[in-house]
Amino acid sequence: MLAVKNLDVVYEDVVLVLKNVTLQVPAGAIVALLGANGAGKTTVLRAITGLLDVHRGSITRGGITLDDEPLHHLDAPGTVAAGVGQVMEGRRIFTELTVEENLRIGGHAADRRSVAVGLERAYTLFPVLAERRRQVAGYLSGGEQQMLAIGRALMSRPRYLLLDEPSLGLAPRLVQHIKDLIVEINRQGTGVLLVEQNASMALSIASHGYVMETGKVVMDAPAEVLRANDDIREFYLGLSEERAVSFRDVKHYRRRKRWLS
Repeated sequence: MLAVKNLDVVYEDVVLVLKNVTLQVPAGAIVALLGANGAGKTTVLRAITGLLDVHRGSITRGGITLDDEPLHHLDAPGTVAAGVGQVMEGRRIFTELTVEENLRIGGHAADRRSVAVGLERAYTLFPVLAERRRQVAGYLSGGEQQMLAIGRALMSRPRYLLLDEPSLGLAPRLVQHIKDLIVEINRQGTGVLLVEQNASMALSIASHGYVMETGKVVMDAPAEVLRANDDIREFYLGLSEERAVSFRDVKHYRRRKRWLS
């Protein structure tokens, strides 16, 4: 299990960004982490993957464990070696390198055989990347770049994959494709922590969900319970199931109901 326990995070020794955050990602599960912009979702991922220092952040209380072993003392390469990979928001591919060069960078710490296995897996999951392996990555479409970012993260064969807004900026058809790919990656045995503004998509494939607001987890429940919750449906899924929208489209989410107080 990947576990975050009673976590507080401060930026620049001043701004308290996370407050007593606790969540769990069981092995082989998909867990959704939901909330509006600025709720603290990306900071949770940074804390897990050892990237807080880059952003002048630090953990001041609590910790992170992987199978009960401390993880929060590791830097980013150490976290990858421990079995946790991340796809950051905005894809962050190397636009001047080819598709295959990007993938090989994801497996830079692996031996030659493992890299070959990783490439085969990536090209099986993403046939379009196999077709364009020699193409400069900057010329790929947004959806193809997202596939490349996911494929690169999988090159280290992570036990847990953290995805930060994988559907951001994609057309509905591509969102469905990315959703199907996440399900397939999970089916192959990789646990997933999915940060998403598109709550409808996330809750449709997750087994459990956490809702964050201003640095706190304000609600967590099985995904089907969150989907059926009237407040979640009103504030985060739209006013009806026929009009499911993303967090970014909800203009009045700050008018909280009693459960957010």
